[in-house]
Amino acid sequence: MKLLVDMNLSPRWIDLFVGAGIEAVHWSRVGAKNAPDSEIMAYANVNEYVVLTHDLDFSAILAATHGEKPSVVQIRAEDISPAVIGRQVILALQQMATELDAGALITIDPNRTRLRVLPLLPRG
Repeated sequence: MKLLVDMNLSPRWIDLFVGAGIEAVHWSRVGAKNAPDSEIMAYANVNEYVVLTHDLDFSAILAATHGEKPSVVQIRAEDISPAVIGRQVILALQQMATELDAGALITIDPNRTRLRVLPLLPRG
């Protein structure tokens, strides 16, 4: 698994992932800092990255396009520092690696982790 860390998360996340044996790169290293989310998603898809973000727009893009890739992991917490929620993120990545490889949206908040398999289809 390779992670692409969105601009809205600190580059400090990279050290945490590397220390856990997870390949990761911060978007600021590979793209324009003001790039639209659609460009980040396209880059992640072509280069087989999982996007890690604090931004709900990525899940909205997946829903609107019925996309099957890239997988997205969104952190929904007030404190998004690696020191506070990093362990929970790594655990979720390890436990759901198969689903992320196949295409998934994972939402992590301090109280729970939710998984939705891609593509996101209307419920009902």
